[in-house]
Amino acid sequence: MQVKRIVANLDVPDPSLARAFYQDILGLELLMDHGWLQTYGRMAEKMTVQLSFAVQGGSGTPVPDLSIEVDDVDTTFQRMRDAGFSIEYGPVDEPWGVRRFYVRDPFGKLVNILAHI
Repeated sequence: MQVKRIVANLDVPDPSLARAFYQDILGLELLMDHGWLQTYGRMAEKMTVQLSFAVQGGSGTPVPDLSIEVDDVDTTFQRMRDAGFSIEYGPVDEPWGVRRFYVRDPFGKLVNILAHI
């Protein structure tokens, strides 16, 4: 037996609100749309999926609902701020070798946006 895919499923009132945050800014593709469910990802690339279990988010922060690695934290931060999303922490270079910030998505989920430095 082998796990082939892991999908995070978030219970939200209106899946279409995800588009500005996850597609327009983060560049994920809308892979499936049933109206009541929308799935975002990347068709052209294999994405690495991991599950983390934590008692805190590091540096005394709360545990984020999602962590998303990007290639350019500062540009992503600027785009999130310009779009009016609530920045909760950072951006900051952490002692374990990542640059990151926390932002609230349209559903109030705390998202850790990071890049390895």
